[in-house]
Amino acid sequence: MMGNSEPRSEYPPAMSYRLIQEDSRVAEVASQLTAQDRLALDCEAAGFHRYTDRLCLVQVSTPDENLVFDPLLADPSTALGPPLEDPETLVVMHGADFDLRLLDRDLGIRVRGLFDTQVAASLLGAPSLGLAALVETHLGVSLSKEHQRADWARRPLPEAYLEYAAADTRHLLELGEILHSALREAGREEWAREEFRLLEEIRWEVDETDPVTRVKGARALPPRQLAALRATLAWRDRIARDMDRAPFRVVGDQALLAVVTERPNSLDSLASVKGMSPRLARRHGPELLAELGQVDLLSEGEVPPYPRWNPNGHGRPTPEDEALADRLRNLRAGKAQELGLDRGVLLSNVQIGEIIRAAPRSVAELEGVPGVRRWQAEVLGKEILRVLG
Repeated sequence: MMGNSEPRSEYPPAMSYRLIQEDSRVAEVASQLTAQDRLALDCEAAGFHRYTDRLCLVQVSTPDENLVFDPLLADPSTALGPPLEDPETLVVMHGADFDLRLLDRDLGIRVRGLFDTQVAASLLGAPSLGLAALVETHLGVSLSKEHQRADWARRPLPEAYLEYAAADTRHLLELGEILHSALREAGREEWAREEFRLLEEIRWEVDETDPVTRVKGARALPPRQLAALRATLAWRDRIARDMDRAPFRVVGDQALLAVVTERPNSLDSLASVKGMSPRLARRHGPELLAELGQVDLLSEGEVPPYPRWNPNGHGRPTPEDEALADRLRNLRAGKAQELGLDRGVLLSNVQIGEIIRAAPRSVAELEGVPGVRRWQAEVLGKEILRVLG
């Protein structure tokens, strides 16, 4: 660890990476990557600007070189698939969860040999888990956040964007070595290994949850206004898809909530809703007002209430289960403080709920509870069983 040394610049000399934008160049680097025993990997997607979170860049660093693949111009899967899917190749990522889903969906690649520096840092009780914070703490390097929300689907990409993207993997191998050593010294290497293997099983899944559950304030709406909100969200989604723009960039959730509660009955009143673009109201407002009118015609049986709290197919907990959950949370808090871990890292609230429902009677049964890790059962098992009685 470098302590409080003077931070180094985040930008190395220009052209410190190779940009791979042609199929011929993908083929050229394929054997080079297959020969590596460790790689750093990161992805850039376009969901902050575009309708879909398409995969726009894949950055790979070897111990000697930084490569930036452009999957919008050339399919990198023939070069990336073999080394990334080889469990003998160490693949260092940071906060890999979503990138693993993108690689699965867009390239059909399922990473093996994963080491996630964010997960490793969380198991070491790091106060800040962001890549920039960890790189500065352990390597004394200051990473820029200037292009964190860049439109990665833009072509051609500015040189500054590509340098920024390459920087995300440039230091990962070194950071991974440091955190791996720290895990070993703390006796938590097996904890991390279990977490990494579970991450490797992540696959892309279509989100089928009711869209109203993602709108802050929707829970308080009566059923008919919820139906109106669903129609309004669907209206925005169609516009966003046609424009290839992230839905929140078309119009924000709170503006849609205001439309539902204020129920404008003309284009002028729609345009006056706070957060609603007058141009959007004039161009697409007639369709929205017509759809809201159709909601008014629905019968009471056609307007379901807000979805019940149902994270894993279960209803709300009983008062007895809530009291039991409180005792488990108190146990978790004390143990987390003892281990220097965040409480949610040690045991999540969802896991606590599953434990209460399963009512395990042994550490072996506790290990079989959905979502519970072996390392958690080893650290907390006996105390959990005593609380469960």
